[in-house]
Amino acid sequence: MSIDILEMKKDQIKALLTLEERCFSIPWTENMFLEELENSLAKYVVIRSSGKIAGYGGMWFILDEAHITNIAIDPNYQKQGFGSHILSYMIKEAEEHHIYKMTLEVRKSNKAALQLYKKFNFEEYGIRPRYYEDNQEDAIIMWRKKC
Repeated sequence: MSIDILEMKKDQIKALLTLEERCFSIPWTENMFLEELENSLAKYVVIRSSGKIAGYGGMWFILDEAHITNIAIDPNYQKQGFGSHILSYMIKEAEEHHIYKMTLEVRKSNKAALQLYKKFNFEEYGIRPRYYEDNQEDAIIMWRKKC
């Protein structure tokens, strides 16, 4: 099995919309992806396995911080290390831009994501009450700070 992590391209959006539907209760739209690909502060990548898109990740570079906006792994590829691959890549990419602080929000109930982020030294720093529109679930604010 070959794994590639590549910059996201517009012609991949249709496949990503299907992935969004499979992963999220409030999936991103085509316009949301298009806006992010035009955002000069954003960096979005896809992870492919044997040529098929297995997931994607995105972040914004804002001053000296990186804000992870999304990481999504197709359910068919979950629990196989794809989340670790993409998060590791994103951390390396941020550090290549001399950015050593990263933040994100994650659903309080998303135990697999919480475990992944903690594996990469993200720590819980607070709560955003009723952050998610679909069910008013709280988001946990996490930070990774490397000095």
